[in-house]
Amino acid sequence: MSDKQIWSDNVLKQVKTLGILWLMSLIVVGCSQSVPNEPDLLGKISAEQLFAQYPVFQAEYNRYQPSQAELSAVGELKDDTLVVLFGTWCHDSQREVPRLLKTFDLSGLDVPKLTLVAVDTNKMDPQGLASKYALKYTPTFVLLDGEKEVGRVIERPKTSLGEDLHALTEL
Repeated sequence: MSDKQIWSDNVLKQVKTLGILWLMSLIVVGCSQSVPNEPDLLGKISAEQLFAQYPVFQAEYNRYQPSQAELSAVGELKDDTLVVLFGTWCHDSQREVPRLLKTFDLSGLDVPKLTLVAVDTNKMDPQGLASKYALKYTPTFVLLDGEKEVGRVIERPKTSLGEDLHALTEL
């Protein structure tokens, strides 16, 4: 075997070794970035849990300033129940859920009938509420009068979330 052939074989082995090492490092880095310090929140959760584990939701809550029209509109929802189905991984949820919570807080409306339900990327939750409400897109805000669905706002409101929800009560 010539020196040139030996050198070529050694280079080929080194390239293969580097390729394998590079691939393994991608796998390790990719896995380490996809595994959060805490498990994902799924199912019924509180706003406090959401804000504590997902700072992006807290940041949007702090940034958002609802209009007076939106504050007035949500004040009319005091007798209704709202189920919010959302994903912590969903950019629309990261925008709209904190806005809803801020609007409720600033309106002074006590919302004991607000249920936050975090779903996984398959849009499932442990309690089966995503299935019960036939969730297709996140976030979905389901407005109920007792057990009867009045309507829903899906992904993004047309006017503002508070005003869109209030408009459902007038249908």
